[in-house]
Amino acid sequence: MRFPGIRGFGVLAAVAVAGGLLSAPAALAAPVECAVSDQMVAAGNYWVTNGTNLAAPDWQNATFHVGNLALVRTTGKSNHKTLPWAQANNYQLPTDPKRPFFPDNQAAGEAYLDLYTYFHPEISLDSIRTRIRDEVASVQAGHRDYWNYVDALNMAMPSFARMSLIDHDPSYLDTMDRLFRTSERKLYHEFTGLWYRDERFKGSGVFWSRGNGWALAALTKVLQVLPTDDPRRPEYLRVFKKMAFSLSLLQRRDGFWNSGLLNPWDHRGPESSGTALFTFGIGWGVNAGILDAARYRPVVDKAWQALSTKALQADGKVGYVQPVGDRPATAHPTDTAAYGVGAFLLAGQEVAKLQGCSAE
Repeated sequence: MRFPGIRGFGVLAAVAVAGGLLSAPAALAAPVECAVSDQMVAAGNYWVTNGTNLAAPDWQNATFHVGNLALVRTTGKSNHKTLPWAQANNYQLPTDPKRPFFPDNQAAGEAYLDLYTYFHPEISLDSIRTRIRDEVASVQAGHRDYWNYVDALNMAMPSFARMSLIDHDPSYLDTMDRLFRTSERKLYHEFTGLWYRDERFKGSGVFWSRGNGWALAALTKVLQVLPTDDPRRPEYLRVFKKMAFSLSLLQRRDGFWNSGLLNPWDHRGPESSGTALFTFGIGWGVNAGILDAARYRPVVDKAWQALSTKALQADGKVGYVQPVGDRPATAHPTDTAAYGVGAFLLAGQEVAKLQGCSAE
């Protein structure tokens, strides 16, 4: 099954052939050359050559591989890393007996789903399916506080939405919505249109860039696949638009967003992971006709200029990625990470579409 709102499998299969992910006699004409494609390829190649801890099916590698498959679909070029990574992990999600539904351990499911959707419909989704069905049962029994930190939205929501369509099971979407509404009630600040990272920060005025990037990315990915007549869609779209508006006002002059969104004097150097996630989400909104191009296209262009000329270095390293954390912190030119590269590639995917040089 393919998802509504996603381009036809025939074109994507051809991209996969060009990227070496499928074997088939067809071939895709080379995409229009543009700087975005070259920048994406440079970033992806640097990470797979120089990155650390590349084997685990954790949220960091999952974020990279979701971006890496976006790279293949955008450029028609593959570094042949995502499928072997998924195969080596047997398409399994990490497990934690003490926290069976810990959202970070569901993130790899999105990468597996991208492989399944765009390149390899024969792969197994059983690990994702089992985890979701068990969580559905738990939520139906009254447990609804699993997504109690904002990162959880990106780590889990996309898989719930996509598996619901694959399995034709509305209980997945019902559960997703219940968990989202619990998080929204506890973490979303209606006046600012921003999210607290978790309840420890409520009332503090601290709104973390990457945490809000996770929220915007989650809404983007769910809106991409959720049917237009789904009754849950209006609320997700409302929050998405309000976030985009607030973020458009908070963008720095240099195109980045500050690590602390409402405090431009705290950790005020460039930070690329939050910036890239915002670029991905807002860029998709413009491409989808959800956000007004006259207002938001300049935001995306300015952000990509910052990412591609300041964060992306001559050797392909994506720098200024704030290290793993749960609040604003300083990012240095040499700081890089799998999730920062993945976010950069997702942003590039949408920028390439805006510039008319994507293979999709």
